[in-house]
Amino acid sequence: MPTPTPTADPNVRQREAARARYMKDTVETLSPARLVTMLYDALVTDLRKAEKALTTGDHYETNRQLVKAQAILIELRSSLRPETWSAGPRLAALYEYLVREVVTANVTKDPRRVRGCLELIEPLRDAWHVAARETQSNAL
Repeated sequence: MPTPTPTADPNVRQREAARARYMKDTVETLSPARLVTMLYDALVTDLRKAEKALTTGDHYETNRQLVKAQAILIELRSSLRPETWSAGPRLAALYEYLVREVVTANVTKDPRRVRGCLELIEPLRDAWHVAARETQSNAL
């Protein structure tokens, strides 16, 4: 007798649906600044995991993490309105460059490209965190 898959269990499906609703509600109620900082944090985490997977030769995990990083970069780029501020076009170009680098790193399994992406993203992430804190404190 085959064992049921987790998704066949109604309790598991119900918990997964509840978690999905919770995550959707949470994301929809976040401030834009908090959402951006969460995306940057996830991007850095994914790139670090990909870098580690590359050092251990785990190509499946490398691909998984780099595809996630690519999706985050695409989301950041698509939500950016470069015409609204002077640095917008440069940030848009940086996101596009990073997407290309992540894709190339994934195809070539090149840890130097992943490291290069991290070196560009980490200062940006830190700057977004500072800006989000300042925005929040100014709103109080």
